[in-house]
Amino acid sequence: MAYDFQSIPRPEWPKIPPKVVKGVLLGLALITLLWGSFYQVSPEEMGVILRLGKFVRSTEPGLHMKLPLGIERLTRVPVQRQLKQEFGFRTVRAGINSEYATTAETKGESVMLTGDLNVVDAEWIVQYKIKDPYLFLFKMREAEATFRDMTEAIVRRVVGDSAVDEVITVGRTRIADEAKSLLQQLCDAYEIGIEVNQLIFQDVNPPETVKPSFNDVNEALQEKEKKINESWAEYNQVIPRAAGEAEQVLRGAEGYATERVNNAAGDASRFSAVYREYAKAPAVTRKRLYLEALNDILPKITKKIVVDQNQRNVLPLLNLGEEVKK
Repeated sequence: MAYDFQSIPRPEWPKIPPKVVKGVLLGLALITLLWGSFYQVSPEEMGVILRLGKFVRSTEPGLHMKLPLGIERLTRVPVQRQLKQEFGFRTVRAGINSEYATTAETKGESVMLTGDLNVVDAEWIVQYKIKDPYLFLFKMREAEATFRDMTEAIVRRVVGDSAVDEVITVGRTRIADEAKSLLQQLCDAYEIGIEVNQLIFQDVNPPETVKPSFNDVNEALQEKEKKINESWAEYNQVIPRAAGEAEQVLRGAEGYATERVNNAAGDASRFSAVYREYAKAPAVTRKRLYLEALNDILPKITKKIVVDQNQRNVLPLLNLGEEVKK
């Protein structure tokens, strides 16, 4: 028995009034227009509006309006975000224990020649901000790639003007500051719209192939520096001590000379005073001098005689001096 498909009732589509269709289409168009007319700029960004490909304005963070349907297009620029570029290495995974990787490309960035014709392997980062969105987007094509090339060129220039010991040890901070300053000057000259915040050398070492020889040279230099420091330490001990001793001898000699001169001057003054008195009355002065001399000498003589005579005839001898005075 054949089945009659023609007898199956066909579904009928509901009849929608044309006004409803027009209202729905108009509503969708209105939603589309409204959706494309409003945009939000986050606090760390600035909005750059292009009208048919031409820059017309910049907008601050917040809610704004623009012409829909692609007439005006929005480009968000992170002006408050700290951006970073790495040289000589790449961060694979950031965190407490960050992981880094090196490739042939990063090795080409890090190996460079110093001013004394040595080779170093330098790894560094540069942190920057976009200070002018218009210049960053429209003044120079591929601004980030250009900035990266500028950074590498400046670092190679500064390292090439420095000795290898300075690059690896004490001069690293100075070189980084100088490179940052030169890089900022170049960014301003090219009007790239970037502000350089920091340039930091993460690690600077000799290449792996020459590191053993370089370490031997450094050990020899450190030993030489140690010997020089020890010699200067001994010099600083011996020379000041010898100078002090010489100064002490000179001061002693000067003091002795002053004492002798003063004693001689005193003796001369005393002799002159005695002579003046003698000149006034020579006889009296001679007798007085004679008596004073006996007064000084006789007590000593009498004591010696008393001791020698075992204290015999003590009284006559003790009175001898008084008799002479009388």
